[in-house]
Amino acid sequence: MENERPMVEISHLCKRFQIGKKELSAVFDVTLTLAKGECLGIVGESGCGKSTLIRMIIGALRPTSGQVRVDGVDYWSLKRSEQKAFRRKIQMVFQEPISSFSPRMKIGSYLMEPRINYDRLSRKEAEREAEALLEMVGLPDTFMKRYPHELSGGQLQRVAIARALAVRPALLVCDEATGALDVSIQNQIVQLLVKLQREQEAACLFIGHDLALVSNVSQRIAVMYLGRIVEILKSESLERKAAHPYTQALLGAVLDVYCDQEAELPLLKGEPPSPLELPKGCAFADRCPRAHENCYEMRPELREIASGHFAACHRLSARM
Repeated sequence: MENERPMVEISHLCKRFQIGKKELSAVFDVTLTLAKGECLGIVGESGCGKSTLIRMIIGALRPTSGQVRVDGVDYWSLKRSEQKAFRRKIQMVFQEPISSFSPRMKIGSYLMEPRINYDRLSRKEAEREAEALLEMVGLPDTFMKRYPHELSGGQLQRVAIARALAVRPALLVCDEATGALDVSIQNQIVQLLVKLQREQEAACLFIGHDLALVSNVSQRIAVMYLGRIVEILKSESLERKAAHPYTQALLGAVLDVYCDQEAELPLLKGEPPSPLELPKGCAFADRCPRAHENCYEMRPELREIASGHFAACHRLSARM
């Protein structure tokens, strides 16, 4: 429904760190919404602020300013006693699945514990639920008695997905969830994630640096550069309507591999400025083939340039 409250509301979110006598702005004025059942991809180069943004969204890092509301609730407004119950609303799937599993626990224990701890199921009921979860991700129930090191990377990531979905979260966060897997396995895991996330109607944030992969998973894409969102658009419009020079450069880097069409898109040159010494204007100006004088003097605001399409670029704003 159009008037339905967003499942995730991020308002003017900022995070600054003190580094000696200087201040590092890791995330600056990020505003996003995410509907129930929607998947939003967040892409950008390493160091763009994706991980810091995610840590604030899941409640692992307190924002310097701004607010994150999941299902209408701000985690940091809750009492400590209320925060545990809230955490079930947000579940994560990590890049390296083995790092989030203890080698001493069997797979069955990982899938049973959330239902025992949160839903107070009996051990027998939790065991049946765990077997159903394994079936849901395409694994036999014999895996209940296996240890993490006995599974392949792809199998363990399937278990990680099952564990994340066990408590039916409101928000599923996938942080480079296929980055550590072989390319041959990546597509299987992505398709499984998409299928299960939509079946459970969980909102999903899919974080990555591979623009082509993220666009296949998500309905919309938010592009980050040095802590700021520079463009938001529908994934289906990416190849035809990417408007920000940075998004076009990312797209140009993968176009020959993933697309048949030919297009003259800019390629990224040079290095981004230091996050400790950001320019007063557009942070992308020194690498942008279209930069003009105004780009070096004023920071562009994220504006709607078409229905549901936002970009932070003086050139694009001037066309409105």
